[in-house]
Amino acid sequence: MNKYDEYLNFAKDIAQYAGKIMLKYFNHPNGEKYKDDKTIVTLADTEINSYLIKEVKEKYPDHAVDGEEEQFGKSNYMWVCDPIDGTSMYARHIPVAVFSLALVIDGEPVVGVVYDPFTDNMYSAIKGKGAYKNDDKMSVNSILLDDMRSVSHFDMWPEAEYNIFDVVKKLGEKTYFVGIGSVIRASMCVASGEFNLAIYPDTKRRNCDIAAVKVIVEEAGGKVTNIFGDKQRYDQSIKGAVISNGLVHDEVINVIKDYIGLEE
Repeated sequence: MNKYDEYLNFAKDIAQYAGKIMLKYFNHPNGEKYKDDKTIVTLADTEINSYLIKEVKEKYPDHAVDGEEEQFGKSNYMWVCDPIDGTSMYARHIPVAVFSLALVIDGEPVVGVVYDPFTDNMYSAIKGKGAYKNDDKMSVNSILLDDMRSVSHFDMWPEAEYNIFDVVKKLGEKTYFVGIGSVIRASMCVASGEFNLAIYPDTKRRNCDIAAVKVIVEEAGGKVTNIFGDKQRYDQSIKGAVISNGLVHDEVINVIKDYIGLEE
């Protein structure tokens, strides 16, 4: 077993534990409350984040953790985690939420895991070794935006950094847009071929949402960039994200630039 396989197994073990915590609180009082940024957090979020830090301290004490709810250490080896993506759905007992964890080295995700405990599906990738749904290799689709089979995802809320309303309206002339409540879950739909696009408009500390997505979707043959089509680091705040099957990426970026301007 090489080091990256070891890291992947570690991430999968954390994901399985996180899934048990998510299910434990799902149909019971989950202590939901609102943070200063108006996003929701539950007992499961904080419990999972704390468990990850404990395990990293024991297994890889020279690594850092950037969790959405709690952070630990400084290192060029950083475990970037969203304990529950789709918390607003989860807190309302709607089963659209996932756990996400990536190992980011010098800003680049090299190992990624996303776990959906409600379907017991584990999505994973090591950079250069393909992407998998459980034990089956997966790949993006080859559907264009104006294909009648085209389904795309968007996230949009007033406090997000970029206003993509007009972008979604314009692209919606070709593709069918849905907002399922979790950009990470939607991105796994891109990786496995159900969707061909997801657009994410926020920035501050949102690397936690996209780090694992980056390696999994690209290992499935897709493309992940910032919202302007450029590369970005995933050990710091990001500039939104476009997640696609690759074929539609440039068309989407051009529309975004038309409506929200060029990156400064």
